[in-house]
Amino acid sequence: MVPEAVIEQGENGARPRGEGWFVINAFDSEWVHTEHLGSAVLFEGEPRFKELGINIQVLKPGQPNCMYHGEESEEDFLVLSGECLLLVEGEERPLKAWDFVHCPPWTEHVFVGAGDRPCVILMVGARGRGEGVVYPVSEVALRYGASVEHETTDAKEAYAAYEGLRRGPALPGVLGG
Repeated sequence: MVPEAVIEQGENGARPRGEGWFVINAFDSEWVHTEHLGSAVLFEGEPRFKELGINIQVLKPGQPNCMYHGEESEEDFLVLSGECLLLVEGEERPLKAWDFVHCPPWTEHVFVGAGDRPCVILMVGARGRGEGVVYPVSEVALRYGASVEHETTDAKEAYAAYEGLRRGPALPGVLGG
């Protein structure tokens, strides 16, 4: 029988602790916020999920969710509300609520909030096999502040200009809460 994980309530929201199944509300969970890269609820605690990464990302218009990159594992995305731009393989594609995106391994991509209100995206990806990630230079992504200026495989180098990650509760109004 699989045990139930403990949900701990901290000053920044709820997080699961330990192995096992659990139920947690996204609005009540601990979130991470950055001024430039939006907000996200990760759902994970300690330990991290072994085979799957999943989060909900909230982007204000003009905010990228990360730096333009390609990685070793496949990822899938579902726009839940609002609008965004998908920058993929050097192209720009507008997306709206209920658009689904599949990225096979090594598909270069990033999302940028668009429209006149926040965009909410469900993001799901397989855990890597140890081959990593590459942050290539992208002329399209550079226009949105979402590309490195020199290709790298080092995440610390790719995100050096983006400090200020802070943990906290969901922001007022996020997810309709």
